[in-house]
Amino acid sequence: MTTSDLVTLTCALTGVLTNPQQHPVPVTPEQMAAEARRAFEQGATIMHCHFRDQRPGLGHLPTWDPDVVAEIADAIRLACPGVVLNFSTGVMGPDISGPEACLRRCKPEMAALNAGSLNYLKVRSSQPRWAWPPLLFANPVDKIQAFIEVMREEGIVPECECFDTGIVRSIAMLQHVGLLGAEPHVSLVMGVASGMPAKASWLPLLIEELPQGAHFQTIVIGRDEVWAVHRASAELGGHLRTGLEDTFYLPDGGRAASNGQLIAELRKVAEAAGRQVTTPAQTRLLLGLA
Repeated sequence: MTTSDLVTLTCALTGVLTNPQQHPVPVTPEQMAAEARRAFEQGATIMHCHFRDQRPGLGHLPTWDPDVVAEIADAIRLACPGVVLNFSTGVMGPDISGPEACLRRCKPEMAALNAGSLNYLKVRSSQPRWAWPPLLFANPVDKIQAFIEVMREEGIVPECECFDTGIVRSIAMLQHVGLLGAEPHVSLVMGVASGMPAKASWLPLLIEELPQGAHFQTIVIGRDEVWAVHRASAELGGHLRTGLEDTFYLPDGGRAASNGQLIAELRKVAEAAGRQVTTPAQTRLLLGLA
């Protein structure tokens, strides 16, 4: 077996603002640990974590309280021995003190690095108006560099999230100037309305723009269309991610009740492409994690 036969599965346990009163997303440490365990049992060895406000009625809001984040991280690690934690770091403005405090406190093995800026847009299909007020998800180079410096100091591997083609092409430039190492980790985020579409036909072109030696995975936002992209990614050698942050829908169109259901389906996709899902130890070795 070669390393190209191996594939890591990541579970994105909960999103940024999804309302737990409307969708089955976990919020509390106990809920996060239980959902992580369901995904872990189905083969996910990396848990991508957003963290929510724990006050009653505010679970739809994010938190950067290091005490809350540490409690959730500890609960997931206890429930899933050997699991790799990957923290979200997304903040809208230039102040990174919140995610920085959480990274330094909890020291996850990986953390998301939003590798470029995007006009984050969506329209109402039935009306000529915006679904939400247009906003800029600003990630200028000085912000990217500040995150990289924190991650280097704490021994955390950055996972470069790329929402558009220009951001994908920027990875080689970030590497060229010394901000990224020889084997950068790149996530192709597909399906955001104003970013790259969730189309399998785009994958070969996007992969062609990656630096030699890069690890890549697909993060696919949407409904039925996400599974065709996952299949193509598995066939082309990519790693795979799903979870209640990315989709609520199973390949048959039914709604997922848990992260475990989504990861079970993702594992089927990987194995149908002839890939073997990694153990936690294999994940660390394959991805160069401490």
